[in-house]
Amino acid sequence: MSDRILTKEETQEFLKEREKLGSVPGLDSIRELMQELGNVQERLSVIHVAGTNGKGSVCAMISSILQEAGYRVGMYTSPAVFERREQYQVNGQPVSEQEFAELMTDIKKACDRMEERGVYPTLFEVETAAAFLYFYRRRCQAVLLETGMGGAMDATNIIRKPSVSVLTSISMDHMKFLGNSIEEIARQKAGIIKENSFAAAVRPRQEQVRKVLEEICQKKHTELVYAEKEKAEDVHVESGVSFDKEKEQTEDRAQNFLCFSYGDYGKLRLSMTGAYQTENSICAIKAIELLRKQGWKITNEQVKKGLEQARWEGRFSRLCREPLVVMDGAHNEDAAKKLRETLKMGFTNYKIIYIIGVLADKEYDKILKIMTPLAWKVFTVTPNHPRAFDGALLAERAEAYHSDVRFCGTVSEGLEQAFACAKSKTAGEKAMILAFGSLSYLGEIREIVRRNRL
Repeated sequence: MSDRILTKEETQEFLKEREKLGSVPGLDSIRELMQELGNVQERLSVIHVAGTNGKGSVCAMISSILQEAGYRVGMYTSPAVFERREQYQVNGQPVSEQEFAELMTDIKKACDRMEERGVYPTLFEVETAAAFLYFYRRRCQAVLLETGMGGAMDATNIIRKPSVSVLTSISMDHMKFLGNSIEEIARQKAGIIKENSFAAAVRPRQEQVRKVLEEICQKKHTELVYAEKEKAEDVHVESGVSFDKEKEQTEDRAQNFLCFSYGDYGKLRLSMTGAYQTENSICAIKAIELLRKQGWKITNEQVKKGLEQARWEGRFSRLCREPLVVMDGAHNEDAAKKLRETLKMGFTNYKIIYIIGVLADKEYDKILKIMTPLAWKVFTVTPNHPRAFDGALLAERAEAYHSDVRFCGTVSEGLEQAFACAKSKTAGEKAMILAFGSLSYLGEIREIVRRNRL
């Protein structure tokens, strides 16, 4: 067989063919695929992260802390917000095009052999296998592994002995696949918890979810620790200077920080300023403490510095200072409530202009009801996604909750209209543009803002 590496076009064609297979829950196919690749996942130290909201943020925080402690850290997240290669990072750097092509070449060969036996790996199984293979080849000492959807039947759950299983907040989402009750969804998410291991979880607000987690951990003889945001004291937002080495200009380094005090760690500063990041950061700390229990060398100072330097684009990320432009991937009821909390905590003196785009299978009516009362003006768009909800229909729904709603035919038009409003005299000195909803269009938002410097 030829040793020729797939071209970029051939790689994309291979992945498109996988995408046509859709989503097939279960572990048989990924097990067979990883066997073809030498079961390299068995040689990785994995921190496995599941939940409804906050998975990516918690992964980014734990990764940043471990890097501060001197570990080589791999991180696999999904879906890609901006570019496919960003899903595979080692110490914050995405896989190169050459390395990605090499990975896909080897995985395609494995898939070809499987197809001769009538087994067809899906896109997510291929992407997950690529992550395991890449982190093994890069000799990562720790791997942050985010589930795609659910947990028990997710392809990432091929991991037999994680260093820590982490559960972020759990709420209603993906009901078509995970179940119609919060208990069913919690049971699916908690499927990543393994026998005789360690688990850290954001303390669930719902008693039913707590019972599920505690029952599973008891049965599996797994130590469970909760992250409780109530133990954070003096939570506030303050201005400061970023110590991000990649940002040299003083103007770019000036930013807001989410600050609070927490136990022996004292005052913590987070560059990720969404109010919901308080519980996410405490969850990351609890996971780190469970790693320490197993002999990992991580100091409190490394935890503090790692949290301050952690970045996760698409989660209340600032794109522009004048006017202030922020994007957030809030796409379900729970995430919308947390985004609203952030706005109430630090942005009540702004006239806020919304750009909203959602997918058709999301709870858009609930999201609109929660979010629109805080808006000055609302623009709706249609994301470029097969499951996108028509922005014109979204505008009609939004009019039930807000008097100033307009549909824009393109994302670019939505941004132009929002910027025009933000710069108008009626906006005054404090105008803010907030783009939120589906992650599928936030990449386009970012590129338009950066390209045009609107």
